[in-house]
Amino acid sequence: MKDAVHDLPGSSIEMRVANSVGQRQPENFRLSYDVLVLDAILRQSLVTVRSLGRRGLLVAAVEATNKLEGASSLPAFSSRWCQRKCIAPSYERSTEPYLTYLEQALDRTGARVVITSSDGTLALIRQHREQLERRAAIALAKESALEVAINKDRTLEIAAQLGVAVPRGVQVASVSDVPAALREIGLPAVVKPVESWLWSEQQSGRLTCRLVTTADEARRAVEELIRLGGSTIFQQFLTGSREAVSLMYAHGEIYACFAQYAKRTHPPLGGTSVLRQSIVLPQDIGDQSEHLVREIELEGYSEIEFRRDSKGIPYLMEINPRLSASIEVAVRAGVDFPYLLYQWANGDPIDHVQGYRVGGWMRYLEGDFLTTLQTLSQRGRPGVAPPVQAMVDFVLTFLKPMGYDYLDWGDPLPACTAMAGFVCYLAKRLRRSLSEG
Repeated sequence: MKDAVHDLPGSSIEMRVANSVGQRQPENFRLSYDVLVLDAILRQSLVTVRSLGRRGLLVAAVEATNKLEGASSLPAFSSRWCQRKCIAPSYERSTEPYLTYLEQALDRTGARVVITSSDGTLALIRQHREQLERRAAIALAKESALEVAINKDRTLEIAAQLGVAVPRGVQVASVSDVPAALREIGLPAVVKPVESWLWSEQQSGRLTCRLVTTADEARRAVEELIRLGGSTIFQQFLTGSREAVSLMYAHGEIYACFAQYAKRTHPPLGGTSVLRQSIVLPQDIGDQSEHLVREIELEGYSEIEFRRDSKGIPYLMEINPRLSASIEVAVRAGVDFPYLLYQWANGDPIDHVQGYRVGGWMRYLEGDFLTTLQTLSQRGRPGVAPPVQAMVDFVLTFLKPMGYDYLDWGDPLPACTAMAGFVCYLAKRLRRSLSEG
């Protein structure tokens, strides 16, 4: 690859500036961008592009893929606020091409801040942070805090020391440890990776938690995670409401906090929220979240997830030290976390947000549709609604006033792009099912 930086045709704002003034700019003319937003495929990246673009900042977006033809299906690239769109080589097999690309992109755009939203790019940046910070500010907490936040074992250990309730759990180092874990935790249970992203010489990828209801399922889940190179936790299964607190913390001060309730997630266990609502900050998880980020010294944005038990007691699930997929519900409620994160990373004064609108709903329609379909294949499993109830709930949700991910009447193209991409996905699934049938 002679040139690791691929700009999509017509994506450079320099071209549009030249056209707008009706004359050719000097050959050495180059705008300096304010921010480089990674992981353009993600919903939170689109929210970030819109948030910063509306405030007059010049935004460039990046996605890693080896398929250039798929770039047109990325909603963030369709946004009117995305002024430069770049395709990087995938980092899942080798990080070096992506790293080289990222350095070249920073040199060409002059971006002062880099914002990442995925476990994969977060892990890559951590490996090469000193090298990248010579070019731009990285909108992530310091390394000592990240080491705790992304490791569930260390997170839960510190939480327990602070008096925060954590689910009963044991480490499982091999399949032979499963019988003892079953005796201690029981079934159903959750098998979780200690860290969500795997780096190895053979492969890399995101590891997810698994709900297990039988001893055979438990052994298979543990065996797979260990085979991939992950460490595992065997943890009790909680069925209460899922709530999360998002914080902006810096310089020993909380600048903003926000709470949300996830009614439905995809997948049903531990997935991203597909139907969520802004709620009044509960005092219990609000205080616990603040104590945790202060203890860890986790500056920047973080989302702290809790699950309540049948008695309403909140248990800490995990901490995400990066912008989360559900961030738009906070932005629409009046807490613009992407902009606060930019202010902090750029060294600007950070706005204090004193409150937000409560009761607003947000829906990720594609994820909600897939979650509803999953109730057919997961019928009868713990935490999964009966199929008929799930389908009725899905339809009735259309009658409730709410916002939809991607849909913004002031920036309509991303929603059209997302819809077209989902239709193509369904068509491919249908063709595959018919060919296999």
